[in-house]
Amino acid sequence: MTHETSAAAGRPAGGRPLLVTLLLASMLTTMAGAIVAPALPAMEKHFADVGHVGLLVRMVLTVPGLAIAFGAPVVGALIDRSGRKPILVASVALFAVAGSTGLFLSNLYAILVFRLLLGIAVAGIMTATTTLVADHYPGQQRSRVLGLQAGFMGFGGVAFLSLGGALADISWRGPFAIYLVAVPMTFLTLWLIREPRPADGAAAEAEAADTAGGFPKLAFGIYALVFAAQLVFYAIPSQLPFYLDELAHVGAGGSGLAIALMSLSTALVGLSYGRIGKNRSHRTIAVTTFVLLAVGYTAIGAATGVPLVLAGLLVAGAGIGLLIPNLNTWLVSRTPVAMRGRALSGVTSTLFLGQFVSPLVSQPVSGSVGIGGVYLTAAGFAAVVAVLVLLTVRGGAARPAPRTDAVRKPVEVPAEA
Repeated sequence: MTHETSAAAGRPAGGRPLLVTLLLASMLTTMAGAIVAPALPAMEKHFADVGHVGLLVRMVLTVPGLAIAFGAPVVGALIDRSGRKPILVASVALFAVAGSTGLFLSNLYAILVFRLLLGIAVAGIMTATTTLVADHYPGQQRSRVLGLQAGFMGFGGVAFLSLGGALADISWRGPFAIYLVAVPMTFLTLWLIREPRPADGAAAEAEAADTAGGFPKLAFGIYALVFAAQLVFYAIPSQLPFYLDELAHVGAGGSGLAIALMSLSTALVGLSYGRIGKNRSHRTIAVTTFVLLAVGYTAIGAATGVPLVLAGLLVAGAGIGLLIPNLNTWLVSRTPVAMRGRALSGVTSTLFLGQFVSPLVSQPVSGSVGIGGVYLTAAGFAAVVAVLVLLTVRGGAARPAPRTDAVRKPVEVPAEA
């Protein structure tokens, strides 16, 4: 079948190469900040003569998140106005340049400026890739691919964070080299990514009926859920190393492996989201997400040893694996095509804003009730959110995917997704 014929039949132009490129580009977003964390002590020694070096070096880690949170809405508007592909290609290229500057820059302030630009690039990549998935894949196939996206991001976190630690042992500049993987990705996105073509026939009519009107009011509820989940989730990377040290004198390496275990659970559940979400309402899965967080954090907070902490991390990781693919699918199902970039940019923004605020909330709680108390408090908060979603949210009923057999051939999505 020719390229034009395939597109005309309703399949995404590029087929499986398009899918793989979108998934690989999504993996880059896991490198926003944490990948350089192992290098921070050595960086602090290298820039010891710079005033307030302790604060500035830690800002190398946090500044990208702030740039993502505040830059995502602007990027989302550009995606809707200028197209998905131009923003994605430019963002991946900027990611390579801004991320790798730590390899050669000798001015800490200059590094911070480029870390801000890195955040803008990550905002563009996250929003553009998710918007392209929403555009190219209809109905149940969209749920599958969004689950694949979450899974790839989880596996990317495990791989890139492990590699960053190994390179940091060689030099504080080492982790910055990992950002150069975006150089070949720039050419892949330029070559293989295609702007979506308007669908036709029954599938287009069904989607138009679902997304008619203006900016969806549901979006603000979804943003609140993303923010709430991140408040809870980020108590893991910010507090767990100290907690494990208190419980069993577990060192940095053991803490890293424990967090990687949670990331693995997140990735595996994300990969299975297409099956998990089938014939279940978005509201049901949202409630399940926060119930899993509540159960997992209760286990962590009540633990007297490492095994129960690990079990809690597995359960909580499963909840995080459901979170983003479910909420993105829910939001896209109610958003007009012309507004998808702006709507999805809100998810990106609140995701990273929640990560930034979480330590500011958990640290005072830790001083009052201890780190175990932080996790029990987070568990109670997650349980309250689950009840509120169950009692107040409407319109989350599962809907069958549009019938497309008469107007298009199946999209090339791996059956095991």
